[in-house]
Amino acid sequence: MKFFNQDIITDHNNFWQHSKIKVILYWSIVVLCLAGILSPPLALFIGIVIAQVGHPYAKLNSKLTSKLLQISVVGLGFGMNLTSAIKAGKEGILFTVISIFGTLVLGYGLGKIMKIEKKTSFLVSAGTAICGGSAIAAVSPVIKANEEQISASLGTIFILNAIALFIFPIIGHYFELSQHQFGLWSAIAIHDTSSVVGAASSYGAEALQVATTVKLARALWIIPVVYLAMQLFKNKESKAKIPYFIGYFILAIIANTYVPFVQKISPYVVDASKIGLTLTLFLIGTSLSRKVIQAVGVKPLIQGVILWITISVAALYVVIHLSN
Repeated sequence: MKFFNQDIITDHNNFWQHSKIKVILYWSIVVLCLAGILSPPLALFIGIVIAQVGHPYAKLNSKLTSKLLQISVVGLGFGMNLTSAIKAGKEGILFTVISIFGTLVLGYGLGKIMKIEKKTSFLVSAGTAICGGSAIAAVSPVIKANEEQISASLGTIFILNAIALFIFPIIGHYFELSQHQFGLWSAIAIHDTSSVVGAASSYGAEALQVATTVKLARALWIIPVVYLAMQLFKNKESKAKIPYFIGYFILAIIANTYVPFVQKISPYVVDASKIGLTLTLFLIGTSLSRKVIQAVGVKPLIQGVILWITISVAALYVVIHLSN
């Protein structure tokens, strides 16, 4: 009995020490992100590694990531000029409309052909068409998706987002895209705002401005897509979730354009926002555990990859041949 109790104490101490190591490792990476030492892609990669050994604050991850992303995006607005933002938004609107509805139609067709569960297929299509996890979060309650369907679609989007953050800048340099072209392309072809901003920021300041503006204009299409989902899934009682933080982003641009005091502090706000984005990508990486990846399933992942490659190639062709 004595040895049995000793074994319990030993196991408890080992568990506590392992948990303590995870907490120390987690906060050490957070500090490195806040210090600006880690780049966005590296922060994401480290987050993915930590997800495999265990995230000490997994239950808080989703809400914290969402809020931090929104605050960081609003902060980036203080580095933009209203005239340039309007120009980028106007140029990207045609690309946006065609790509969104083209992706939804193609996704519907693939879902039918591959016999993917209807709600999962629609969530993957909506996430690819608009803005990744945000679109899935908005559409899920409307179509009454269950936890398994949401996890499969989010897992698909997050996996492809992680890949995009690493390979898009490489492809952009290979095709010698200008910063303006890369900003447009990444805003259209990368799912989540976090990965769009992360990829564009590594490409250059102009790419970041174009990408952020076009992506957030694209995010507003969550509203009509939610209403479309209501009709398709015959659920007219739900309400669309409006992404209010986009309004704050616009106010930040206006303030930076016309208020002299704001213009003086804007560079510091933008720097802080970039650090916030790096931390956001680390947190997103920590959500990509083996459990999440295994829950995706082969068919939704194949659907997501086909949709992503199609929209990426089509958008790349357009920005190379039609964009100035």
